[in-house]
Amino acid sequence: MRVASFNVNSIKARLPRVLEWLDDSSMDVVLLQEIKTVDADFPRLEFEDRGYQVETHGQKTYNGVAILSKHPIEDVRRGLPGDDADEQARYIQAVIQGLTVASIYLPNGNPVDAGPKYPYKLGWMARLRDHVRDTLLPAETPFVLGGDYNICPTDGDVYAPEKWAEDALCRPESRAAFRRLLNLGLTEAWAALHPGREHVYTYWDYVQGRWQKDEGLRIDHFLLSPQAADRLVACEVDKSPRAKEKASDHTPIWVEIADAPAQRQAA
Repeated sequence: MRVASFNVNSIKARLPRVLEWLDDSSMDVVLLQEIKTVDADFPRLEFEDRGYQVETHGQKTYNGVAILSKHPIEDVRRGLPGDDADEQARYIQAVIQGLTVASIYLPNGNPVDAGPKYPYKLGWMARLRDHVRDTLLPAETPFVLGGDYNICPTDGDVYAPEKWAEDALCRPESRAAFRRLLNLGLTEAWAALHPGREHVYTYWDYVQGRWQKDEGLRIDHFLLSPQAADRLVACEVDKSPRAKEKASDHTPIWVEIADAPAQRQAA
Protein backbone atom coordinates (compact mmCIF):
# COMPACT_ATOMS: atom_id res chain seq x y z
CA MET A 1 0.00 0.00 0.00
CA ARG A 2 1.30 3.44 -0.95
CA VAL A 3 0.34 6.25 1.42
CA ALA A 4 1.11 9.87 0.56
CA SER A 5 0.93 13.06 2.57
CA PHE A 6 0.33 16.41 0.85
CA ASN A 7 -0.24 19.82 2.40
CA VAL A 8 -2.24 21.35 -0.44
CA ASN A 9 -2.53 24.90 0.95
CA SER A 10 -6.25 25.19 -0.01
CA ILE A 11 -7.89 22.33 -1.86
CA LYS A 12 -10.02 24.68 -3.95
CA ALA A 13 -7.06 26.78 -5.08
CA ARG A 14 -4.91 23.72 -5.90
CA LEU A 15 -7.55 21.28 -7.13
CA PRO A 16 -6.29 21.00 -10.74
CA ARG A 17 -2.72 20.41 -9.54
CA VAL A 18 -3.79 17.83 -6.94
CA LEU A 19 -5.91 15.93 -9.46
CA GLU A 20 -3.05 15.90 -11.98
CA TRP A 21 -0.72 14.51 -9.36
CA LEU A 22 -3.22 11.84 -8.30
CA ASP A 23 -3.65 10.72 -11.90
CA ASP A 24 0.12 10.39 -12.28
CA SER A 25 1.02 8.91 -8.89
CA SER A 26 -1.55 6.11 -8.38
CA MET A 27 -1.51 6.36 -4.59
CA ASP A 28 -3.73 4.02 -2.57
CA VAL A 29 -4.19 6.46 0.32
CA VAL A 30 -3.63 10.22 0.43
CA LEU A 31 -3.49 12.30 3.59
CA LEU A 32 -4.24 15.97 2.94
CA GLN A 33 -3.56 18.98 5.14
CA GLU A 34 -4.60 22.64 4.99
CA ILE A 35 -7.68 21.92 2.91
CA LYS A 36 -9.07 25.27 4.19
CA THR A 37 -12.74 24.45 3.69
CA VAL A 38 -15.68 23.12 5.65
CA ASP A 39 -16.67 19.51 5.07
CA ALA A 40 -19.74 20.35 2.99
CA ASP A 41 -17.71 22.36 0.49
CA PHE A 42 -14.91 19.83 -0.05
CA PRO A 43 -14.85 18.84 -3.78
CA ARG A 44 -15.38 15.16 -3.05
CA LEU A 45 -16.98 14.27 -6.39
CA GLU A 46 -13.75 14.93 -8.27
CA PHE A 47 -11.95 12.43 -6.03
CA GLU A 48 -14.78 9.90 -5.97
CA ASP A 49 -14.72 9.92 -9.79
CA ARG A 50 -11.13 8.69 -9.49
CA GLY A 51 -12.11 5.83 -7.20
CA TYR A 52 -11.30 7.43 -3.84
CA GLN A 53 -13.42 7.35 -0.76
CA VAL A 54 -13.24 10.67 1.10
CA GLU A 55 -13.31 11.60 4.78
CA THR A 56 -12.70 15.18 5.90
CA HIS A 57 -12.31 17.21 9.05
CA GLY A 58 -12.66 20.73 7.74
CA GLN A 59 -12.70 24.28 8.97
CA LYS A 60 -13.58 27.52 7.21
CA THR A 61 -10.58 29.41 5.81
CA TYR A 62 -7.96 27.71 7.99
CA ASN A 63 -6.45 24.29 8.72
CA GLY A 64 -8.47 21.20 7.77
CA VAL A 65 -7.35 17.63 7.08
CA ALA A 66 -8.65 14.77 4.94
CA ILE A 67 -8.12 11.13 4.03
CA LEU A 68 -8.59 9.77 0.50
CA SER A 69 -8.54 6.01 -0.03
CA LYS A 70 -9.12 3.53 -2.81
CA HIS A 71 -10.02 1.01 -0.11
CA PRO A 72 -12.88 1.16 2.44
CA ILE A 73 -12.34 3.68 5.24
CA GLU A 74 -13.43 2.52 8.70
CA ASP A 75 -13.43 3.78 12.30
CA VAL A 76 -13.01 7.46 11.43
CA ARG A 77 -12.05 9.74 14.33
CA ARG A 78 -11.92 13.50 14.00
CA GLY A 79 -9.91 15.70 16.30
CA LEU A 80 -6.96 14.99 18.58
CA PRO A 81 -8.01 13.85 22.08
CA GLY A 82 -6.99 15.72 25.19
CA ASP A 83 -8.62 19.14 24.85
CA ASP A 84 -12.35 19.38 24.27
CA ALA A 85 -12.06 23.16 23.81
CA ASP A 86 -9.72 22.87 20.83
CA GLU A 87 -11.76 23.66 17.72
CA GLN A 88 -8.91 23.66 15.20
CA ALA A 89 -9.26 20.93 12.55
CA ARG A 90 -5.80 19.37 12.60
CA TYR A 91 -6.24 15.61 13.05
CA ILE A 92 -8.22 12.85 11.37
CA GLN A 93 -7.68 9.12 11.88
CA ALA A 94 -9.11 6.01 10.24
CA VAL A 95 -8.47 2.32 9.60
CA ILE A 96 -7.79 1.13 6.04
CA GLN A 97 -7.21 -2.58 5.38
CA GLY A 98 -6.03 -3.12 8.94
CA LEU A 99 -3.65 -0.14 8.88
CA THR A 100 -4.47 2.84 11.09
CA VAL A 101 -3.61 6.09 9.32
CA ALA A 102 -3.81 9.68 10.52
CA SER A 103 -3.50 12.97 8.67
CA ILE A 104 -1.77 15.54 10.88
CA TYR A 105 -1.45 19.29 10.54
CA LEU A 106 0.67 20.20 13.52
CA PRO A 107 0.57 23.88 14.58
CA ASN A 108 3.24 26.19 13.20
CA GLY A 109 3.85 27.92 16.53
CA ASN A 110 5.09 31.32 15.38
CA PRO A 111 5.60 33.87 16.78
CA VAL A 112 7.49 32.12 19.56
CA ASP A 113 7.85 34.95 22.06
CA ALA A 114 4.40 36.56 21.89
CA GLY A 115 0.90 35.22 22.28
CA PRO A 116 -0.46 31.70 22.62
CA LYS A 117 0.74 30.08 19.39
CA TYR A 118 3.97 28.48 20.60
CA PRO A 119 2.52 27.10 23.84
CA TYR A 120 -0.36 25.73 21.75
CA LYS A 121 2.11 23.98 19.44
CA LEU A 122 3.98 22.35 22.30
CA GLY A 123 0.73 21.44 24.06
CA TRP A 124 -0.62 19.88 20.86
CA MET A 125 2.54 17.81 20.50
CA ALA A 126 2.20 16.63 24.08
CA ARG A 127 -1.40 15.58 23.37
CA LEU A 128 -0.27 13.71 20.27
CA ARG A 129 2.35 11.89 22.31
CA ASP A 130 -0.26 10.98 24.93
CA HIS A 131 -2.58 9.65 22.22
CA VAL A 132 0.18 7.52 20.72
CA ARG A 133 1.35 6.23 24.12
CA ASP A 134 -2.06 5.61 25.68
CA THR A 135 -4.22 4.56 22.72
CA LEU A 136 -2.40 3.72 19.51
CA LEU A 137 0.57 1.75 20.81
CA PRO A 138 -1.40 -0.39 23.31
CA ALA A 139 -3.63 -1.56 20.44
CA GLU A 140 -0.55 -3.30 18.97
CA THR A 141 -1.76 -2.73 15.42
CA PRO A 142 0.25 -1.04 12.66
CA PHE A 143 -0.22 2.70 12.28
CA VAL A 144 1.12 5.47 10.08
CA LEU A 145 0.98 9.11 11.18
CA GLY A 146 1.61 11.32 8.16
CA GLY A 147 1.41 15.01 7.66
CA ASP A 148 2.81 18.48 8.02
CA TYR A 149 4.54 18.41 11.40
CA ASN A 150 5.99 21.93 11.10
CA ILE A 151 9.23 20.56 12.57
CA CYS A 152 12.71 20.44 11.02
CA PRO A 153 14.18 17.53 13.00
CA THR A 154 17.82 18.52 12.40
CA ASP A 155 19.86 21.36 10.94
CA GLY A 156 20.29 19.20 7.85
CA ASP A 157 16.57 19.63 7.19
CA VAL A 158 16.72 23.42 6.70
CA TYR A 159 18.57 25.40 4.05
CA ALA A 160 19.98 28.01 6.45
CA PRO A 161 20.09 26.68 10.03
CA GLU A 162 21.55 29.85 11.47
CA LYS A 163 18.63 31.92 10.15
CA TRP A 164 16.03 29.49 11.50
CA ALA A 165 17.51 28.68 14.90
CA GLU A 166 14.90 30.68 16.84
CA ASP A 167 11.94 29.79 14.63
CA ALA A 168 9.22 27.56 16.11
CA LEU A 169 10.03 24.92 13.48
CA CYS A 170 13.63 24.58 14.69
CA ARG A 171 13.63 25.65 18.32
CA PRO A 172 15.21 23.14 20.72
CA GLU A 173 11.89 22.73 22.55
CA SER A 174 10.15 21.80 19.29
CA ARG A 175 12.80 19.30 18.31
CA ALA A 176 12.79 17.80 21.80
CA ALA A 177 9.01 17.31 21.61
CA PHE A 178 9.47 15.57 18.25
CA ARG A 179 12.14 13.30 19.72
CA ARG A 180 9.84 12.43 22.62
CA LEU A 181 7.38 11.11 20.04
CA LEU A 182 10.07 9.02 18.39
CA ASN A 183 11.30 7.77 21.74
CA LEU A 184 7.98 5.99 22.23
CA GLY A 185 9.31 3.52 19.68
CA LEU A 186 8.19 5.18 16.46
CA THR A 187 10.20 5.24 13.24
CA GLU A 188 10.58 8.35 11.10
CA ALA A 189 10.35 6.78 7.67
CA TRP A 190 12.52 9.15 5.63
CA ALA A 191 15.37 9.21 8.13
CA ALA A 192 15.26 5.43 8.52
CA LEU A 193 15.62 4.75 4.80
CA HIS A 194 17.93 7.67 3.96
CA PRO A 195 20.33 7.84 6.91
CA GLY A 196 22.60 10.86 6.88
CA ARG A 197 21.03 12.38 3.76
CA GLU A 198 20.55 16.13 4.14
CA HIS A 199 18.95 19.06 2.31
CA VAL A 200 16.02 17.16 0.84
CA TYR A 201 12.99 19.36 1.39
CA THR A 202 9.20 19.16 1.30
CA TYR A 203 8.42 22.89 1.60
CA TRP A 204 9.66 26.01 -0.19
CA ASP A 205 8.24 29.46 0.59
CA TYR A 206 6.78 31.48 -2.27
CA VAL A 207 9.03 34.48 -1.57
CA GLN A 208 12.55 35.38 -2.70
CA GLY A 209 12.82 32.56 -5.23
CA ARG A 210 13.11 29.89 -2.53
CA TRP A 211 11.94 27.13 -4.88
CA GLN A 212 14.24 28.14 -7.71
CA LYS A 213 17.22 28.28 -5.32
CA ASP A 214 16.17 25.06 -3.54
CA GLU A 215 16.05 26.87 -0.21
CA GLY A 216 13.53 24.72 1.60
CA LEU A 217 12.58 22.88 4.75
CA ARG A 218 11.81 19.23 5.47
CA ILE A 219 8.73 19.51 7.66
CA ASP A 220 6.42 16.80 6.25
CA HIS A 221 7.00 13.42 7.87
CA PHE A 222 5.71 9.89 8.38
CA LEU A 223 5.99 8.34 11.84
CA LEU A 224 5.38 4.57 11.95
CA SER A 225 4.56 2.14 14.71
CA PRO A 226 6.94 -0.81 15.14
CA GLN A 227 4.49 -3.07 13.32
CA ALA A 228 4.28 -0.69 10.35
CA ALA A 229 8.03 -0.02 10.37
CA ASP A 230 8.65 -3.75 9.96
CA ARG A 231 6.73 -3.53 6.68
CA LEU A 232 8.28 -0.27 5.43
CA VAL A 233 9.49 -0.67 1.84
CA ALA A 234 10.09 2.87 0.60
CA CYS A 235 9.79 6.55 1.46
CA GLU A 236 10.32 9.25 -1.15
CA VAL A 237 9.67 12.95 -1.77
CA ASP A 238 7.95 13.80 -5.07
CA LYS A 239 9.09 17.30 -6.04
CA SER A 240 7.23 17.40 -9.36
CA PRO A 241 4.01 19.11 -8.12
CA ARG A 242 5.96 22.03 -6.62
CA ALA A 243 7.33 22.97 -10.05
CA LYS A 244 3.86 23.53 -11.52
CA GLU A 245 2.08 26.88 -11.84
CA LYS A 246 -0.17 27.78 -8.91
CA ALA A 247 1.39 25.00 -6.88
CA SER A 248 1.18 24.44 -3.15
CA ASP A 249 4.26 25.56 -1.24
CA HIS A 250 4.58 21.93 -0.07
CA THR A 251 5.20 18.83 -2.16
CA PRO A 252 4.06 15.25 -1.46
CA ILE A 253 5.99 12.68 0.52
CA TRP A 254 4.96 9.02 0.37
CA VAL A 255 5.66 5.67 1.95
CA GLU A 256 5.11 2.13 0.74
CA ILE A 257 3.95 -0.38 3.35
CA ALA A 258 4.09 -4.06 2.41
CA ASP A 259 0.98 -6.16 2.88
CA ALA A 260 0.66 -8.09 6.12
CA PRO A 261 1.44 -11.82 5.78
CA ALA A 262 -2.26 -12.72 5.98
CA GLN A 263 -3.06 -10.27 3.19
CA ARG A 264 -0.31 -11.71 0.97
CA GLN A 265 -1.62 -15.23 1.51
CA ALA A 266 -5.18 -14.14 0.67
CA ALA A 267 -3.94 -12.51 -2.53
